[in-house]
Amino acid sequence: MPGDDAAASLQRARSASGDDLDLLIHEADVETLLALLENPNMQEPHVSRLLERLDLSAELLTAVAQEGKWTSSESIRLRLARHPRTPHRIAISVLRQLYLFDLVSLSLLPSAPADIRRAAEEFILTRVPHLPIGEKLTLARRGPPRVAAAVLAEGQPQAVKLALANPQLTESQILKILAKPGVPARVVTAISQHAKWSVQYNVRVALVRHAHTPVPSLLKFLPDITLRDLKDALTLETLTPHFRKYIQQELARRADNVNENIL
Repeated sequence: MPGDDAAASLQRARSASGDDLDLLIHEADVETLLALLENPNMQEPHVSRLLERLDLSAELLTAVAQEGKWTSSESIRLRLARHPRTPHRIAISVLRQLYLFDLVSLSLLPSAPADIRRAAEEFILTRVPHLPIGEKLTLARRGPPRVAAAVLAEGQPQAVKLALANPQLTESQILKILAKPGVPARVVTAISQHAKWSVQYNVRVALVRHAHTPVPSLLKFLPDITLRDLKDALTLETLTPHFRKYIQQELARRADNVNENIL
């Protein structure tokens, strides 16, 4: 009888062990997998392997999340959070329980849902101000863009150097830092002298407008800034008097060069 076969299959899932258990983890039938979760022989490694399957249903993922003996495992919490079919509310709940560097790994995982990666970044950002310096240095070196930028903006000397070399850091984050009121002068100086960031045109424009940019860097950048951007800088009320003088001198120099070429 078909019904008897189904019942036998479910009973097998609830009592299997050893190699049989390993085979059942790959079953397609949802009811069989749900029955498998009731099996006392199911251990954390089995559930972890099960959660590597991308074809799992939301129902099954919810069942795993509702079982305390599984969610007490950091490995399983991480797999639930990053699974593309985990219901959003469950994924967010699990994120709150993850260790700091599991959040970092998740935030950088391309296969994880984009909204979950961003949420992981948000949870990291709330922790940054309270972290010991060693963990901040690790985040500066290998954290996701917004996290590396948050550590950079604090201005701790060792962290500044590491964050600026972080391959995840983007020009957009550098520009946001330079636009922040109260950013430490050492951060602006480090950006203005960095081999990668100081040659980016948009970063140079932002530095020309920033009061903490060292004068030697400013004078180095001015010849490469367009007339339009120089004139826009002169309209800023926040532009320091000596920066205004240097920009006006650069504009006058270019005007003289134009007149000489005409003659």
